[in-house]
Amino acid sequence: MTSVKEFRIEREPSANTLGRGAFVFTDAYSVFDWGKMPDEIPDKGASLCSMGAFNFELLEDEGVPTHYRGVVSEETGEVVSLANADEPPTEMAIELTQVPDLPHEGRDYDYDAYHAAAADNYLIPLEVVFRNSVPVGSSLRRRTDPADHGLDFDEWPDGVVQLEEPIVEFSTKYEEGDRYLSRAEADRIAGLADVTELEQVAREVNRIVTDRAAEAELVHEDGKIECLYFDGEVRVADVVGTFDENRFTFHGQQVSKEFLRQFHKRTQPEWTAAVEEAKAEAKAQDVAYWKSLCETSPDPLDDEVVTAARDLYTAGTNAYVGRDLFDTPSLEDAVAAVRNL
Repeated sequence: MTSVKEFRIEREPSANTLGRGAFVFTDAYSVFDWGKMPDEIPDKGASLCSMGAFNFELLEDEGVPTHYRGVVSEETGEVVSLANADEPPTEMAIELTQVPDLPHEGRDYDYDAYHAAAADNYLIPLEVVFRNSVPVGSSLRRRTDPADHGLDFDEWPDGVVQLEEPIVEFSTKYEEGDRYLSRAEADRIAGLADVTELEQVAREVNRIVTDRAAEAELVHEDGKIECLYFDGEVRVADVVGTFDENRFTFHGQQVSKEFLRQFHKRTQPEWTAAVEEAKAEAKAQDVAYWKSLCETSPDPLDDEVVTAARDLYTAGTNAYVGRDLFDTPSLEDAVAAVRNL
């Protein structure tokens, strides 16, 4: 399905019924939309599956509809709650919706064709992004002014801006280069789903994840959700509130995939610059697939960096779920190791 998780189908969805299947989480990772990177990070898949399952169960407790059915027991193969899993799981059981093809010519995407094939059971082709803060490198600073969000600044100030109210935005899901959208454009792309309801669901997910993170002394900076539409209802889909989908900090240090992004920017600037140039060139040429224009490839990570990344994922998961699922250093020690790289 993606560069970091596989997809199993038990029963296909139809125009009026949900199917059944599972995500299988691997130890691969991806940054900058590159796809699978040269290394694997041990236990990363189990970390994301465990944290995602924990969050889905929190959402269920709060009455938020989702496609989650449970995790698959490594020992018995049965679908169980996270609390009843014998080992950190790597497989998540889910309900399936339809995902039609999205035809395109260059960067002109035909959403009318997508929805004509989708009926009223489909994955909404949007990502709903929520932000609790605006760090210095945020794209929000390039795309908008503070006044656009009701902030009392003439210009974006130096340093992180902490938000009293989260900012919610919409971006494309299936386009080769994701675009942030106006509310009207997002509403059109959403089809039968209502963007106001999507925003409400995103704000509720953000609240639940932010509150849980605070209990673990983690600060939830930002994240996203994806949703399906079925039988007139918006349901949270994909995976929620993990260290790949969201950004968290612990005493100022990134505890998420952002650590790996920043590490590559610092240690492989030629490759990260080549990626940005290839994306810009693809946009200028009006072609969808930018990677073929990038002549530079990433180098593998040193062993100590792989170990530090593994410990950050697993220690962060232990702290977030409040349970020693993994044999790993404390979060304090994992963060200290990352800071020393």
